[in-house]
Amino acid sequence: MEYKSNELEKVLDTGIALSKEKNRNKLLDMILDAGMELTNCDAGTLYICKGNKLYFQVMKTISMGVDQGKNGEKIDLPPVEMSEANICSYTVIHKKVLNIENVYESDEFDFSGPYRYDKMTGYHTRSMITIPLLNQEDNAVGVLQLINAKDADGNIVKFPKRMEHIILSLASQAAIAVSNISYMEEIKTQMWSFTEAMAEAIDTRTPYNANHVRNVAKYAGLMADYINERHKEGLTEDYFDENRKEQLVLGALLHDIGKVSTPLSVMNKATRLETKLHDIEMRLNLFMAKYKVQVLEGTISQEQYERNVAKTEEALALAYAINDCGFLDDEKKQALKKVSEYTFEDGTEQIPYFTEEEIVHMSVVKGTLTDEERIIMESHVEMTERILSKVHFNSQYKNAMKWAIEHHECLDGTGYPKKISGDDLSLESRILAVADICDALLATDRPYKKPLPKEKAFAIMKDMADKGKIDGGLVELLQNCI
Repeated sequence: MEYKSNELEKVLDTGIALSKEKNRNKLLDMILDAGMELTNCDAGTLYICKGNKLYFQVMKTISMGVDQGKNGEKIDLPPVEMSEANICSYTVIHKKVLNIENVYESDEFDFSGPYRYDKMTGYHTRSMITIPLLNQEDNAVGVLQLINAKDADGNIVKFPKRMEHIILSLASQAAIAVSNISYMEEIKTQMWSFTEAMAEAIDTRTPYNANHVRNVAKYAGLMADYINERHKEGLTEDYFDENRKEQLVLGALLHDIGKVSTPLSVMNKATRLETKLHDIEMRLNLFMAKYKVQVLEGTISQEQYERNVAKTEEALALAYAINDCGFLDDEKKQALKKVSEYTFEDGTEQIPYFTEEEIVHMSVVKGTLTDEERIIMESHVEMTERILSKVHFNSQYKNAMKWAIEHHECLDGTGYPKKISGDDLSLESRILAVADICDALLATDRPYKKPLPKEKAFAIMKDMADKGKIDGGLVELLQNCI
């Protein structure tokens, strides 16, 4: 059987193109176009197997201007049941090419579907060929159905016998390409489901952190889109294609995964003292009760009793003030230094008003964490790396982990955990750093801080940029996005 050189060339070129295409919708449209062009037919449908049914994916009829499904839009036709009476289903079941010269003269299959379509649209279906799309495992992933082959003069003719082998070759290449994309989609789904599972794990410990990672992912995605807009305008060479943006968003969703190991007493610490404040209250109230006993027993004077009660109340009031103040100013530092020397004297015993541990917690200048607690909190990045290093990231997602663990690095090298600086920090890592800080400042659900107005938050971020900590250009970019 002889084949025309242009037909073989078309099959080869199409096979190469199919192997490169990563977009499912474009791939399916390309398969149908190639089949119709090779056979010079007027119409065609590509079905995909799902379960025990065939689903319409792409439909074309040149003479009627029909072109549906090429962009992934749903075709409003019911799926085809897997029955031998139906020619497409028969093709799948028996993995066989079927070539019908005239459907109106054939009683071998149920052609009620084409008959109804013809009656409804005025079209006339005549010749038909159906080809199973068999992948490398010899499993049918779909069916290519071509209708009304035309000769050089435009007359409807039977599909030539030699075309069966050519189209079968095309279908085989197409099936492998479809299977490969399905495999990649499964890997992608698996990766995203893993990410959602980790977010859920963190969410069960502290809801605000799950909100945080999703907000960081949102801000990162917005910045990538904005950069793309600037790229279109010729304002930047940077550009985020679909995969690069997916890796960025995935990195954002994974950046705090290490917090699954961070103690809640540290992660959710809303005040400097937390439960230690209750211990202080109990102790100082006990001291005042004992001072009352002492004055009644005559071991101290009324004047001394009043002085002791006054300094105890002073110490308790200071504990209240320091516990949830945003910043420990010099006045409070001096007051703390003073009351930290107060002791309760009971005979020969002297008991400090505050323990050394309580003084350490009250001495925190900004925020609620002590130096030791901050080290524990910062270790979540190293834990993130340890966890993610156990996950296999294929070539499509190999950068997501790297960007995730660099979100606390600073341009001036003062960040953590690896002190990376300057140009060694990728654009993606800098984007995640800005997005992370932005949500931390704007968040309304943090137990340890009040949200800041947008203007104040970005003023703080611009100050950090001026000090060389984060990328000022990205700060301005994000401010334009939200």
